[in-house]
Amino acid sequence: MNRLPNSLHALDVASLVHPQSNLRKHLEQGPTIFSKGKGIFIYDEDGREYLEAAAGLWCASLGFGVERLAKVAYDQMCKVGYYHIYRSSSNETAIELAAKLLELAPVPMSKVFFQCSGSEANDTAVKIVWYYWHAHGKPEKRKIIGRKMGYHGSTCAAASISGKPDMHQESGLPFDAFRHTEFPNYYRNQLPGESEEAFSARMAQALEDLIIAEGPETVAAFWAEPVMGAGGAVLPPKGYFEKMQAVLQKYDILFVADEVICGFGRTGNLWGSQTYNLKPDMISCAKALSAGLQPISALLLNERVFEALMIESDKVGHFAHGYTYAGHPVTTAVALETLKIYDEMDIVGHVRAVEKPFLAELKALESHPLIGEFRGIGLIGALEVVNDKATREMFPADAGVMDILGRNAKKHGLILRLVGNRIAFSPPLIISEAEVREMVRRLRNALDDTWSAVRAN
Repeated sequence: MNRLPNSLHALDVASLVHPQSNLRKHLEQGPTIFSKGKGIFIYDEDGREYLEAAAGLWCASLGFGVERLAKVAYDQMCKVGYYHIYRSSSNETAIELAAKLLELAPVPMSKVFFQCSGSEANDTAVKIVWYYWHAHGKPEKRKIIGRKMGYHGSTCAAASISGKPDMHQESGLPFDAFRHTEFPNYYRNQLPGESEEAFSARMAQALEDLIIAEGPETVAAFWAEPVMGAGGAVLPPKGYFEKMQAVLQKYDILFVADEVICGFGRTGNLWGSQTYNLKPDMISCAKALSAGLQPISALLLNERVFEALMIESDKVGHFAHGYTYAGHPVTTAVALETLKIYDEMDIVGHVRAVEKPFLAELKALESHPLIGEFRGIGLIGALEVVNDKATREMFPADAGVMDILGRNAKKHGLILRLVGNRIAFSPPLIISEAEVREMVRRLRNALDDTWSAVRAN
């Protein structure tokens, strides 16, 4: 009988594959093992404290160690620990959560379809888009348009919608039916003298040009996050979504809003769609739906989309799609309780109250030699790291500046989300004004240390 290694580090490198990691470096360096969390702080196995500036993967909206949700999960496990919602079976918490989500939806929605992750929600939406156009006698409308640097998940279809080259390399992705329009990062991609409104008009024209080149009769749907998350917490420029939605309406193209990151208060409204006046046909949500404490997602469908599903269900005999753990009684119970907590604490009101110091403290870092710009809304935003403020020139990747910054942040007890040359912020929604100032204090120290290293080299 083989003995397990004495060290958890050794056991980790011997057994685990880590997503979004350099796998060879991980074998050499090993993991940082986190053993507990409380509030906005997470602690490693040695007891070292870190302020989590990205809420884990954008999702620990109520922070760490939420005992109230743990109790709900325990109680539900004792009552009905698992049952499926296949073949007209159901459970109380799935029914109640679906009804609550329809009540909270930013635009009228008809039905809710549960999954286990944001990736699965977006993957499901792709299939439903194709069902929709088949039901309307237009199976040739099959192409899906995402955006360069957009992110919608890791399944093959969701990664195909995503516009991140690293997710496509060496995997045969994206699939043939998927296209990508321009990356709407005004700071990075503006032309000399171009206003935000003019930039947005150019982005909308690029979308229309792509649709015409592909053939409007072949384009089925467009995907967008209200604020682009894994693209670097990129806010839409002024007038962007108004102009983009006008193009979609002109060519009869379905619109899917990916609210996986923005939903449930992140932008200062319950939904990012409210913040930017989006009128989607479907909405995917996850992450903060359960405060990250259970794997659950939901896809909200409007009535015309659901009617198409019924047509296809009649034709085939049933809706041939679903997940074993969809509508799981424990995950839906925890999500319901999470929504109750948001209501009790007035999560939107809290985000709006903390938004001002959050934006002001981070905006002040534009004076730092390494920072070109900060933009944010609610409790999401990003700093752009530059080599030259005047030209917006980035550091070359082989200089390793962002790696240095990440190490310095950890040294100062801060977990950052680094995306290319951007520092993305999405702290737990419970963060206080004093904790915002502490986050920025630790960040400034990390930036100063990194600037010293840059000058030394």
